[in-house]
Amino acid sequence: MVAVMVSASLIYIGGMILNDAFDADFDRQFRRERPIPSGAVSEQRVWQAGGSLIAAGVLGLSMQGWWTALLACLLAGSVVLYDAVHKRVTLSPVLMAACRFFLFLTVASMGEAGVTGEALWAALALSAWIVGLSYIARRESRRGPLAYWPLLFLGIPGLLAGLVHGDDPGIGVVLGGLLFTVWTVWSLSHTVGRAQPHFGRTVSGLLAGICLVDWLAVAPDPLTATVYVGLFLVSLLTQRFVPAT
Repeated sequence: MVAVMVSASLIYIGGMILNDAFDADFDRQFRRERPIPSGAVSEQRVWQAGGSLIAAGVLGLSMQGWWTALLACLLAGSVVLYDAVHKRVTLSPVLMAACRFFLFLTVASMGEAGVTGEALWAALALSAWIVGLSYIARRESRRGPLAYWPLLFLGIPGLLAGLVHGDDPGIGVVLGGLLFTVWTVWSLSHTVGRAQPHFGRTVSGLLAGICLVDWLAVAPDPLTATVYVGLFLVSLLTQRFVPAT
């Protein structure tokens, strides 16, 4: 488990670093305070660091088996593709969602049951959440009215949780669904219907809400649910020091 967490984190961090490398020309024109245009680090060093971290992460995951190796390569490919084209294509939220989708399945492939139908549906639920979240995040740097139809993706995790666990929801699903709904509505209230929307607060809230989406996927008992609540609170706390955007 430790090897998986470290390897996946290396891919994540490598993707963050490569994002700056791919955006270097854009940042030189519009965001000169960024590390590369400001001269804090050389562009070549950024390419080397980002590529090395992703390669190390894929290698660490590949050691867990052939299926895991294949999914890890798809995960890394999605990360690099997103970094390369996210400023040029309107479907970049889908590419961001693909990164989470393949991460979910990569980890599932190492379980005793492997990639089950339930794991696939859970991965799709998280992907839908990321699509809605990423659409709002794009509005931070773009002008124009906010279209509301992409926000429907944010409701899919709750819908799928109801379909998967509807026969016997249990207290875990009920409590998780209630918290998920309240937090989603509260996060969107900073943007939807406001003359001056606060996209940053909505995005940071929805990013922390990923923990609640995972809760709905697992449907834990009340005691185990404290793990997800704890991670949710940690996410909110760390956003005070590292901006979630």
